[in-house]
Formats: sequence, structure tokens, C-alpha cells
Amino acid sequence: MFHRKIPLIIVLFFCVTANAQKPQAFPVKLPASFMDDYGIKYKIDDSLFFQLPSSKYHILRWNTGEQYAIAKNGFDSLYTRIDYLKLENMEPFRWGFCISTWNAKTDSLAEFTPVKVDRKNPKKGCNGFPFSRMKLID
Repeated sequence: MFHRKIPLIIVLFFCVTANAQKPQAFPVKLPASFMDDYGIKYKIDDSLFFQLPSSKYHILRWNTGEQYAIAKNGFDSLYTRIDYLKLENMEPFRWGFCISTWNAKTDSLAEFTPVKVDRKNPKKGCNGFPFSRMKLID
């Protein structure tokens, strides 16, 4: 009887993995320097989100499938969730970000505290506020 279940398990595995979405990569190649639509400059790589001149967020992990990063604040002992999205037809702005959680006591709380992020509405999609639009700079 066990032998009859094996082919069904294999078929189900291939159906599930065939329909699984591949994670989306970060919208631009890192490391890079950026300026947002408010004139604030940033330097970002795979381990640091640096809002110049002094706000540093040490990236602990990226979730490219759900488009966010979890970071430890460099200025206190709290944790932050940084949501991001790719922007279409908004050149020179290629992507946007939103600090959806900034005062979590643990990295898990930063990651799993419910947030209202709506990437289809970047003007109000960050807990009711806009995503900051980002453009590459030299």
C-alpha cells in the first residue's frame, strides 16, 4: 500500500514546485549610492543601509520573495523592517523603500509585526504614507 502512495507524492511535489514563484531580486544592483525624492542620500550594500549622514541600519537578512530586509538600528538597540519595491515608468526613480517597522525590540518582532504595505499603491502603501522613491547617483 505504501508503494502506491509514492507516485502520488512525487506528482504532488512537482505540481507544487512548478507553481511556486521565484523570489524577486532586489530592484537594483548593490552596492550603490542613491538619492531619494526628498534629496536624502544613501549608500546601500548587502549588509548596510546607510542613510547619510549618520543613520545606519545593519542588515541581518533579506527576504527577496516578500521584498523586505530586517535590520538592527545602528543608533539604538532596536530593529527595523525595510520594505521595498521596483518602480515602473518613474525614471529616474527605479525603486522605492519604506521603513514599515522601526522600533521593534527583537528582529523577529520587526519581521512579523503586522504592517500595512501595499506595493500597488506606492503613494500611500507604507502604513498610509508614501514609499520614498530612489534614483542612482555616482
